[in-house]
Amino acid sequence: MSRHVVVVGGGPAGTAAAESALRHGATVTLIDSNEALGGQYNRRIPAAYGVRQPLAIGHGYAAAARRARLLIEHPRCEYLSWASVYQIERHLEGGCPAVRLLIGVEGDRRAHRVVQGDALVLATGAYDRVCPFPGWDLPGVYTAGAAQTLAKTQRLLVGKSVLLSGTGPFLLPVAQSLADNGARVQAVLEANPGRRIAKQWAARPWELRHSAAKAAELIEYLACGVRHRIPLRTSRAVVAVSGDGRVEEATVARLDESWTPIPGSHITVPVDAVAVSHGFTPQHELAVAAGAKLTPDGFVQVDGNQQTSVECVWAAGEITGIGGAQVSVIEGTVAGLAAAGAASDRALRTRHRTAEQFVTRLATAHPIRSGVLTWSRPDTVICRCEGTTCGELTAAWSRAAGESYRSAKLATRAGLGPCQGRMCAANIEALRDRPYADSATPTTGLAAAGPAWRPLAAPVRLRELAELDEGQS
Repeated sequence: MSRHVVVVGGGPAGTAAAESALRHGATVTLIDSNEALGGQYNRRIPAAYGVRQPLAIGHGYAAAARRARLLIEHPRCEYLSWASVYQIERHLEGGCPAVRLLIGVEGDRRAHRVVQGDALVLATGAYDRVCPFPGWDLPGVYTAGAAQTLAKTQRLLVGKSVLLSGTGPFLLPVAQSLADNGARVQAVLEANPGRRIAKQWAARPWELRHSAAKAAELIEYLACGVRHRIPLRTSRAVVAVSGDGRVEEATVARLDESWTPIPGSHITVPVDAVAVSHGFTPQHELAVAAGAKLTPDGFVQVDGNQQTSVECVWAAGEITGIGGAQVSVIEGTVAGLAAAGAASDRALRTRHRTAEQFVTRLATAHPIRSGVLTWSRPDTVICRCEGTTCGELTAAWSRAAGESYRSAKLATRAGLGPCQGRMCAANIEALRDRPYADSATPTTGLAAAGPAWRPLAAPVRLRELAELDEGQS
């Protein structure tokens, strides 16, 4: 009997999981919150613009388009676009959790739907993490992902003169997206030391033998930097921005190994925009609602088949560890196979092991260091929704005397605004008096906040809740 696999997420991991499950006889319901499949990695200009031959910024568009056509046209696949999953309903008697969703564009009248299958694959992705610094709440400071999205889908530039700052290879394709669209990218600033990055990537090269595509992409990005004369500086970061009502200049400093700015190294650079990414935060609200366990660094814990701690729930892509689109496709393929009741062959298992090694290598080469906490002043806003400052949170943690993250939130309202801590939870937790057991503890990031289970995992209007039939409420 054919299994019904429900996949949440239309990016590389979700579409690969859906395709894999279909190829092994399953019936699939694919739920995506966007207008078209592809996720952040393969975003395009919206169809409503009527562009006949839209340019594709990035890689993998041909493969993504082929997979999208297969899924949309497949007789055993139901594809739901503009579908927002707002609740996971666990059943006390066991069985696969049901997903509650709203279908339609936010602001219009949306239709309620409940979907339950034999297996659930979560591929909800991740979003940029930004470590606060003075002025980061000024207009003109963007996440790197937002800058890339505007370039891909609107052909809009966040500024004419832009600085990119943060850590990780994601900064390079963003620089390419901006430069190829006409922006003057002043520099790409990587906070970690170049020698550390080179040492981590050069170690055990045989583990990267299946990552030739990644190496080719890196060469392309570096060539773009040479072509557009974009300097790549390591051990440097934007540690403050200033301006009259919007960004007018950025303060750049050299950093030591712990990311503490080196005295006397500060310079100011005139810019009209700064794009920042200090890694990514997994979008694991649905996984938490389903009861899945998380790793110490906040990602969804999975086994060799991408299965979570919940019996019939799998997870794939960036919510299980940051590795990029190619890794997400491999993980999605493994998850889709397992959810359909099939087993991976030897070649896929080898590629899967290589993908896991790449994720580990990336986290080790580009960690966030504790010195980032010295960038904020007492009046630096940490929670932008509620306007809570670094000084207020530091005082709250001192009064809490090591108590839970919840205590600091209730004392300051930090993390209780519209974003529900998505942008600030990790930064709030990092301000705890002693975020590490000792200074020698190796970390891939600042302390991750323990996520709270919430009845609603996405914004829902009260009117929409009121419209629920009595039998659904």
